[in-house]
Amino acid sequence: VTFKYNGSTIVPGDQGVDYEAFKRKCTDDVRLFGFVRFTTGDAMSKRVKFALITWIGEDVSGLQRAKTGTDKTLVKEVVQNFAKEFVISDHKELDEDYIKNELKKAGGANYDAQTE
Repeated sequence: VTFKYNGSTIVPGDQGVDYEAFKRKCTDDVRLFGFVRFTTGDAMSKRVKFALITWIGEDVSGLQRAKTGTDKTLVKEVVQNFAKEFVISDHKELDEDYIKNELKKAGGANYDAQTE
């Protein structure tokens, strides 16, 4: 699910199941918040983890960039349960594998190295 700006008000945006669709919303001229569900884990266990992604496009003004940090506290009143928080302005950092890897690190035990 996304939360976007309508003027200076934060409103619910789109929801969906495709991470690529979320990434397409992250254009250089917008700022938005994404609450994204990922399945992470290893060979021994799979876990569902949520990430709170704050996207600030490259073309967003300095004043709006600064206000986004304050506005994020309002979003956190609605979205309270997430494993990791990201503030991203570079499209490369939106890479799904990067996000999943960071969530995996935040997830605790990792059994990938074990074999039977």
